[in-house]
Parts: sequence; structure tokens; C-alpha cells
Amino acid sequence: MNSRNFSIETIGIVGTGAMGRGIAQIAALAGLTVRLFDTNPAAVGAARDYLAETFARLTAKGKLDEARSLAALANVSGAQTIAELTGCDLVVEAIVEKLDVKQALFRELETVVSGRCVLASNTSSLSITAIAAGCIDPSRVVGYHFFNPVPLMKVVEVIDGLRGDPAAGDALMDLARRMGHTPVRAKDMPGFIVNHAGRGMNTEGLRVAGEGVASFADIDRIMREQAGFRLGPFELLDLTALDVSHPVMESIYHQFYEESRFTPSPITGTRLKGGLLGRKTGEGFYRYVDGKQQVPAEPSAPTGLPRSVWVSQRYPQAREAVVELIGKAGVKLDDGAAPAPDSLIVVTPFGHDATTAAVDEALDASRVVAIDALFPLTGAARRTLMTTPATTRAARDAAHALFAADGVPVTVIRDSTGFVAQRVVATIVNIGCDIAQKQIATPADIDLAVTLGLGYPRGPLALGDALGAPLILTILRNMFSVLGDPRYRPSPWLARRAQLGLSLTQPDAADIHTETQP
Repeated sequence: MNSRNFSIETIGIVGTGAMGRGIAQIAALAGLTVRLFDTNPAAVGAARDYLAETFARLTAKGKLDEARSLAALANVSGAQTIAELTGCDLVVEAIVEKLDVKQALFRELETVVSGRCVLASNTSSLSITAIAAGCIDPSRVVGYHFFNPVPLMKVVEVIDGLRGDPAAGDALMDLARRMGHTPVRAKDMPGFIVNHAGRGMNTEGLRVAGEGVASFADIDRIMREQAGFRLGPFELLDLTALDVSHPVMESIYHQFYEESRFTPSPITGTRLKGGLLGRKTGEGFYRYVDGKQQVPAEPSAPTGLPRSVWVSQRYPQAREAVVELIGKAGVKLDDGAAPAPDSLIVVTPFGHDATTAAVDEALDASRVVAIDALFPLTGAARRTLMTTPATTRAARDAAHALFAADGVPVTVIRDSTGFVAQRVVATIVNIGCDIAQKQIATPADIDLAVTLGLGYPRGPLALGDALGAPLILTILRNMFSVLGDPRYRPSPWLARRAQLGLSLTQPDAADIHTETQP
């Protein structure tokens, strides 16, 4: 295959919904000529009117000068037929997510545009190779996956099909930068980077809820305030809407031939059928009144501190943090080799549930409460406690009072391998590692795509490094040992780097270019 020199100045956009309009907006502002086409002619005029209003609003707010606003709008024109896209250097489709419809469109475009025109799909879940398979020349078909709303979501995935010309992808990478976006490059695999990596938060959050461990609101509170994410899994699902997110979950699961890591939840399937889609319908995992999320209030912390507390020595660093909190609360520390008969028993498992931690150390499960020490306990915005099925109400309430004594809110959950934050974060890191292992994208692009596309505080690989790859590996191995679920098997990328003391962001050393020759 001979690479061509693709120069892009005129862009055709097929489909004038939210995505098509957003792409048109950033292209026009970048000085490109934009031609809009839609099978509904009225939609083209509506899209141009929308852009005119948007540019005028940005000008009124001082975010766009008037000359540039007028020039951008002048760059946009409508096309009444596909044939009017003949002079385009690039055509981006942003139409319905149906393979046969996209293939038919690209076959028609091939009869209209020149051989130097790149054909790009904004698909979020379909194979670029499959879309290109319907074309006479599949080499110029590239994935160009923007995120909604396009002007604000500053990342775009450039996806190479198996028969794609790298020069076409290179041209779209350059174009993305020209339009003020950050491009990341991915192989043609289900979910590409962002939707693939996003399975960790959503599917694991749903699994936690499905096991009856905690409520939707409590899971969100833990992921936001303890783990530091901007949104919890159910707030995120409400924002994206289940009619969008659930089909993507099913699509990725089936495209990976029922890979257990991506198993969808009947929770979202049932709620989708019931029309509880999220913010846009006024009710999802939360209710929305005048667009405002209605969150159930948390109960007040109990009063009544324990007389003495014994803390497991299984994880010394975690024990040290717990002992510090006990001292600050003015509670006596039981320093015996085994707990005294009247002491509250605190364990700090990583990946195990409270029951396994109690049995492993031959502890009285009725007095055992576990605390999640994955994130710092001192200065925390939230702490999470976990009980065994045998833990008494008195032990639970005493532990709650103790760890809330300094005013930090505490969430008490039912027994769960890996609490909430541990298992969700470990799953996020593990899936990110597997994306790197499969060479779907570079480690740098994986973290960049996730931070920009999902708004996570760190990319999955950097997050694993921050918490410690060996600790993440321990959590996954312990979860796997308890549940036997292949969902929690560690990625080879994670296991090898944890064992060698390498950063999860580091490619294989032999693949790193250096000037030194052997």
C-alpha cells in the first residue's frame, strides 16, 4: 500500500445532530471550509442556525471576537445532496450506529469524492475495519471518535483499521490539533480506548450494587470523596443516559466474546426497559427536580466510642494509620497478641472481605469491622467501614462512632471483597493495563484519553503507580482467590511490572528508542 499525502482544508459532515454540529463548530472556528449534509434537508438549516446562535452567544460573552465569529459562520454551508461533497478533502459521518447504514454511506461517498479524500467515522462502538470492508478503497477509512459535547471535550480518538493507510490517520491527528483538540491513536478494537477503559468504573460499580453491598448514592459518595473521582458510577450513568451507555456495555461485552471483565448488569437492562434513563428523563439512579439531583440524606454518626480497640497487624502500614486515628479519638489501644474479650476488632484487608480477614486470623467475627486503608485515612474526605455477616450492631456502631469522631463522614457497607473503592479502582487499573498489554494504544495515550475523555483524576496507569502496582496486584489476587471470578485475574502488564518494580506507564525497555547502540 502506497501512502498518500492527505491535505485537509474542506470538510464534509454527514449527520447534523449534536455530534455533527459540534464537529462543524470546531472545524469552522479553525478556518476550515465546512459543508453540512443530512438526509433531512431541514436539519441542515437548523444546524447552521444553531451554529450562528452559538457563535453569537460566545461573542456576547467575550469568548470569541466578532470578526472570527462572522468568518467561522461564513465557512459553513449546506449541501442538498451527497454529490455536493465532491470537493471535500475529508468527510466525517456522524449518523446512526448501524453498520450496514454506515457501509452504504461510505460506498456512496466513494462514487463522489476524489481518491485523496479521507473518509472518517465518528462511531463509538463499531469496528472501523468492518465499516471499511464495504469500500472499494478501505485504506482511507479512519475512525475519528469525538465526545459529546465536542467543543468542550478536548480529546478525539483516531482509529486505524486493519487495511488503513497510516498517512490518513496522521492527517487526522494533525487536523485535531489544528482544531484545538488532543488526538490519541488507537488500534481497531472494541471500545477503542475511552469506552474500553470506562468499563472498570461502570461495570464494577454495578456489580457492587448488584451484590447488595451498598446503595447507589453510597457507592457514588465513596468513589467521589474517598477515591477522588469527579463523579461516581451512577452519577456518570445518569449523565450519559442508559439508552446510550447500556447498549455500549452490551456491544463491548459481545465483541470481546463474553469477556468476564465486561459483563453488563441486569440492573441497567431493567432500568432501561422501564425508561429510567437518567437526567434527560428526570429519573435514573437519582430523581431530578428542575434538573437538580435529589440525593438521599446520610444518617448521623452514632455516639458511644468503644472502650478499647485491637487492630490487626497483617498490614503494618495500614495498622499504623488506624492506630493514629484511635489515639486522636482518645480511645484505648488493645496491644495484645490477641484481642481482649471486650475489644472492638479492626482489620484492614486489601482485596479480601471482612469475613475472610476474620477467619484467616481466627478472630471473633461478631466484633470484627474492616476499614478501607487504600487511600490515606488522615485528612480523608470520607472513610469506608465494612462488617461481616456476624458483626453485631453494637460493634458496627462503635466503629462508626470511632472513625467519625473527627468529623469525617463514614460509610458503612455490607461485606464485600475489596470494599468499594479498592475493587473499582483495581478494576480500572487492571483494564487500563490490559489495553496497554494488547497494544491497542501507547501507555501515554491511554492515560491521556482517560483523563480527558472520562475526567478521571489520573489515567489508569498513573493511578496504579500512585497507589502502588504491587498493592493493586495484591487486591486483585485476593479478590480472585475469594471469588474465583476470572474478571479479577491480573493483567500480565500489571503483574510483570509490579514484580520488576517498573512503572505501569513504561513500555517494554526494548521498545524504547535510545541513541545508544550495543
